[in-house]
Amino acid sequence: MDVKEIQSLIKFVAKSGASEVKLEMEDIKITIRTGSTGSSTPETTIVQQIPVAQPSAATPTAPAPAPTQETSAPAPADAKKAEDDSKYITVKSPIIGTFYRKPSPDKPPFVEVGSTINKGDVLCVIEAMKLFNDIESEVSGKIVKILVDDSSPVEFDQPLFLVDPS
Repeated sequence: MDVKEIQSLIKFVAKSGASEVKLEMEDIKITIRTGSTGSSTPETTIVQQIPVAQPSAATPTAPAPAPTQETSAPAPADAKKAEDDSKYITVKSPIIGTFYRKPSPDKPPFVEVGSTINKGDVLCVIEAMKLFNDIESEVSGKIVKILVDDSSPVEFDQPLFLVDPS
């Protein structure tokens, strides 16, 4: 069962008015509850069962490694970095596609860290459905950081550059 089928199932259950639907197949269990959370969106639980081979008595098993705990509080260096980045303007991707720093593989990048840019300068190209879209700067300033690697996929509204407007 793919994501689109699951999404259409959720929409169908939400429209039907049923309070709970359970679907069990060979490799997946889905429970959809509506109305019980007090919100207009249905609550969905998806459990995918994976067959597990049972070890025989003659086979010794190693103990599972202890799970590592992540700290929820940011480190002081992270807090300082976030504070420093707040004075910069973030240039974000206006579309989904593939990010390119150069107009073609044999040409130099549009901008580098430290480059001074003006409003309307091309910063990068994003390819979407075989169309190459120039991404122009909406601010003047200096490129402080390039946040995306060349030839990597980007999402809508994903930060691409940090610009110091001063």
